[in-house]
Amino acid sequence: MAFTASDVKNLRERTGCGMMDCKKALTESNGDFEKAIEYLREKGLAAATKKAGRIAAEGMVLATVNKEAKVGVVIEVNSETDFVAKNEQFRTFVAELAEIVAETNPATVEELMTKTMKDGNTVEAGLQEKILVIGENLKIRRFVRYEGPCVAYIHAGGTHGVLVKFETSDEVFAKPEFEAYGKDVAMQVAAANPTYLCKADVAPEVLEKEKEILMQQAINEGKPANIAEKMVMGRIAKFYKENCLLDQAFVKDDKQSITDYTKATAKALGGDIAVVAFTRFEKGEGLEKKEDNFAAEIASMTK
Repeated sequence: MAFTASDVKNLRERTGCGMMDCKKALTESNGDFEKAIEYLREKGLAAATKKAGRIAAEGMVLATVNKEAKVGVVIEVNSETDFVAKNEQFRTFVAELAEIVAETNPATVEELMTKTMKDGNTVEAGLQEKILVIGENLKIRRFVRYEGPCVAYIHAGGTHGVLVKFETSDEVFAKPEFEAYGKDVAMQVAAANPTYLCKADVAPEVLEKEKEILMQQAINEGKPANIAEKMVMGRIAKFYKENCLLDQAFVKDDKQSITDYTKATAKALGGDIAVVAFTRFEKGEGLEKKEDNFAAEIASMTK
């Protein structure tokens, strides 16, 4: 019995198994859908689907840089419990994923799933295998890859990961003093959580909305319009200092901004340095967290 690409897709949706596993199952079962499901269950692959619906908002963020290749990656992989983040198999798996992203430059998580791991399996098959071995739902959530001089920072064992991209010469990039400076900037991003790199990155509509809000605040405080306008300009300057990385006060020395610190470092190292991009991942941010309510669970069982 023949089968189509649509059959493979349907089997994948039904079981949650990898595309190649589904194709093999349909081949082995001569296109019989139910037998293909049995095949996957017998192989232990479909067991992972039972875990697919569970909330995965823990896990870890990894940020890493290959200095020789001048490629940096920050990636988040989620699990159900924080305990898994300490599992050596899980951490090794995440590290290999970061290597694959650095080397193959996939555009999306879906494309990453098709890449080959060291053991010859696809990332998708490797993920399913880890779900079975570890016993929790795991999800590759997101990644960012930069080419060029980069510095990475990981906070508290993987709760936050930051990757910062710079423009500078190879000579400056190779210096340990630059590495220390880059770590400081990455730590600034982790701690201060800027929304934008610089003033120019703030969209005009965002700025106008902020001005409207600040103007209304000033009017509500009983200030006349001309005074309110001056107050708004002052508060917009504060908005930039709070939200734009280059305008933020340096956390290690609040008498200078990140721009000042960058200029001083460039002068000390005898070259030019520019911060051009950054990415900050916080583990589980924006994801629904699992809430255990043991008392409510027991109460529901006794009704």
